[in-house]
Amino acid sequence: MCVLVLAAEHDTYGYELANKISEKFLIAEGTIYPLLRRMTQEGYFETYLTESTEGPPRKYYRLTAKGRAYLLEIVKEWRLFSRGVDSIIAEGLKE
Repeated sequence: MCVLVLAAEHDTYGYELANKISEKFLIAEGTIYPLLRRMTQEGYFETYLTESTEGPPRKYYRLTAKGRAYLLEIVKEWRLFSRGVDSIIAEGLKE
C-alpha cells in the first residue's frame, strides 16, 4: 500500500521508494523490487527508462488507472481494519 501511495504522488523509481519508506520504518531495499515487478505484471504500474547522470538509466514506475483504483480499494480496507484494531486495543486496555 505504501508503494502505491508514494507512486500516486509522482512517477518514481525503486531506490527512491525504498528511501522514502525507510524514513518511516525499517524495510529492506530488496523487498521493494520484487513487489514492483509483481505489481507491474498485474497492471498497477507502467514503466519507462530515463537517463541518469549517476550511472545507468533509471526505471521509473507510473501508477495506472487500475493501480489508482486498487489503491483506493486497499486504503478503504486498511482504514476499516485499523479502526477495528484500535477498538480492540482500547477495549483491552480498559481492563
